[in-house]
Amino acid sequence: MARGALEWGIRDLAKAAEVSHDTVIRFERGEQLKARTVAAIQNALEKGGVEFIPENGGGPGVRLAKRRGKR
Repeated sequence: MARGALEWGIRDLAKAAEVSHDTVIRFERGEQLKARTVAAIQNALEKGGVEFIPENGGGPGVRLAKRRGKR
């Protein structure tokens, strides 16, 4: 969901997270990855503008962060 919200392909996320595209595929399949790899992917998505939402009864989710800019 987060990658789609940014309109990123698998290779875009892999490059931003500095991991292989195979690693992103494994992550999206739900395979177990090292904690530092998951953190790198999450960090790349957050830098791209995704905000992770904690579970609030409906489950965890993501949204695009509000852009900070000039008004």
